[in-house]
Amino acid sequence: MKQITNFIGIDISKKTLDFCLIEEDGVLAEINIANQEEAILNTLKLLFKEQKLTVENTLICAEHTGHYTNILSDVMRSNKYLFWLADPYTIKHSQGIKRGKNDTIDAERIALFAKRNVDDAKLESVDNKRFKDIAYLRSQREIMVTDCAKYSAQLKDEKNYYSKEMYLKKQHKYKKIIALLKENIKEIEAEINAIIKSDEKLKKQFEIIKSIDGIGPQTALETIITTEGFTKFSNQRAFACHAGCAPFKYESGTSIRSKNRVSFRSNKALKSLFHMSALSCINMKKGELKDYYNRKVAEGKNKMCVLNAMRSKLIHRIFALIKSDRFYEKNIDIYLQNP
Repeated sequence: MKQITNFIGIDISKKTLDFCLIEEDGVLAEINIANQEEAILNTLKLLFKEQKLTVENTLICAEHTGHYTNILSDVMRSNKYLFWLADPYTIKHSQGIKRGKNDTIDAERIALFAKRNVDDAKLESVDNKRFKDIAYLRSQREIMVTDCAKYSAQLKDEKNYYSKEMYLKKQHKYKKIIALLKENIKEIEAEINAIIKSDEKLKKQFEIIKSIDGIGPQTALETIITTEGFTKFSNQRAFACHAGCAPFKYESGTSIRSKNRVSFRSNKALKSLFHMSALSCINMKKGELKDYYNRKVAEGKNKMCVLNAMRSKLIHRIFALIKSDRFYEKNIDIYLQNP
């Protein structure tokens, strides 16, 4: 991105946005506006006109702060701005020692981050909205599934510890809530499936991932959302690292020598899903990964280490199949080089 010479950092809060425009000579403008579509459009139009900016030479960068970024992201995509929604953790730990903090300073720091790391910028595209919609529906489903489990667990736990009359009254109320939650879960799943089926490429990816032994629809869905249709991660090793399945060495000098272990900086939801997929492979009547687990445990390997290796192998298989655009075939080891 050698043509980019101007950088706009945006600090996002619930009700307001702070803009900071910098170029090679330093800060040019600082503006505070409402977090509303009209205000964003008018501010960008004014900045681009007064400072003689162009879409091609201006990178706009903001921290990903959940749903508060949605209005800004929609404006950026619909108007085809060069927009980078960066990881807050990465921004924070790239700035060294800092003193003082407010929204204006944060906007300037985000702009400086974009300027220093312009070559690593990952631009948002129109296609990103589809994955954001699926992720939004997925989060709704998770809340309802958790609530459903909570109400069911209460009924099971309290059955023998209250009077029959009181318990039956509570059971009647909770069963209606649980039935309604299950109905809403089905509706959400239908909406997700409709989005996936509306895109042939996405539909094929979903079916390919599900064809692998041990992997169910939720793991397939989370993988597609996280990789944004296998465009966000360059290879399976980077994805395995993100999912917390890649072990790292921890050594220093001659005195610190720990066992290789996975980093705590990982996508916990994704890691949990692949862990359950590995367990599903173990519980199958037969399969390559089940044989692998039994063989390694018999050799004296730590069970959790073997499970982690299985999670990694599943990820390698997914990327291999997506790359070759084919479904999983049992008894054919195709899960890529150096699994």
